[in-house]
Amino acid sequence: MKTLNKIMVAVDFSKYSLSAVQYAVHLAEDVGADLLLVNVINERDLNMLKRVAQEAPNFPFETYLEEMQQGREDGFQKLIKNAGGEGVKVRSVIRIGVPYQELLNAIEDKKPDLLIMATKGRSNLVDTIIGSCAQKMFRRSPIPVLSIRSDGTAA
Repeated sequence: MKTLNKIMVAVDFSKYSLSAVQYAVHLAEDVGADLLLVNVINERDLNMLKRVAQEAPNFPFETYLEEMQQGREDGFQKLIKNAGGEGVKVRSVIRIGVPYQELLNAIEDKKPDLLIMATKGRSNLVDTIIGSCAQKMFRRSPIPVLSIRSDGTAA
């Protein structure tokens, strides 16, 4: 079995994110691994806001994006605190693009040994078993993926 040195957690700030981060913190403490929290700002949402900005010239798109990114950085800090992860080395990354593609890019760039993600997230798509981004990651991830159910247990 490969040693876990870096554990990546896909964070979408849904109600399921805390369970995934808590599980990752405990695992990282047990095996002495670092954590990498990754969030993706969906390009689809930004494209919609850009269209709004074209129609409303006073809409401060760049300022809005900066505030969104800062809010997510603050959200990372809150998640780590609420998960009891103050004793674990944690880095966070915010990417912009198609969520599953950017998670795959983060895996390629940051070289984690394991991906932890919740089985459900913020998607508006109804999927009775598992979220669409999680499905794509299970199929395409070059590293093991540990899914955390909505009740906080590993699947």
